[in-house]
Amino acid sequence: MPKKVRDRVSEVTLDMANTMDKAIKGSFPKASIVTDRFHTQQVVTEAVQEIRIALRKKAIRVENKVILRARKNGKTYQPKTYENGDTKKQLLARSRYLLFKPSSKWTESQQSRATILFREFPELSHAYNLSMMFRSWYEKNTNSHEARKDLQRWYKKVEEKNIEPFLVAAETIKAYEGTILNYFNHRSTNAAAESFNAKLKGFRTLVRGVRDVKFFLFRVSKLYG
Repeated sequence: MPKKVRDRVSEVTLDMANTMDKAIKGSFPKASIVTDRFHTQQVVTEAVQEIRIALRKKAIRVENKVILRARKNGKTYQPKTYENGDTKKQLLARSRYLLFKPSSKWTESQQSRATILFREFPELSHAYNLSMMFRSWYEKNTNSHEARKDLQRWYKKVEEKNIEPFLVAAETIKAYEGTILNYFNHRSTNAAAESFNAKLKGFRTLVRGVRDVKFFLFRVSKLYG
């Protein structure tokens, strides 16, 4: 692509890969770089899941010790169940998807499970609230100036709660803060590209891999062109 054409590109949305960043700066020197909203939010949601997974592993270890002790004493182990019928291990496993969603979108069973989860594990409640606070930051702000001020408030909340995975997530967001804030200029995302990429991966899986690249691209153009 001629440089004259490339210089007309004013904005590029991408993930947090350093290789992509270098490629864009080399190919489109006049373009403003936007770190994609989905990938930024993923950093925060992964912090919540990291806490949930650590708690579940701890619950499994404790349960295994109790089972072995009961077996040694010739007794039958009966795990404790909560009012919704979940054991501690099940509660933490089945709470995965509700932690991705705002509480307004929870089903009745998810609401019941969340009440027990946050009662038994307050650190998960704090983590979930920080995650939803970050999500609403994207939704309610309309310009980068106000977004910057709100982001500083979020950093402060993270420091107050002092939850290790969130401290790491906040550091990552600070490292990309400038390009993250560029989102509020035009609210651009690469959601369409991500969606199409998922379709290509699904199609590749369906045909069990690619032998003939040209024929594969021909079929893709006929299906999705």
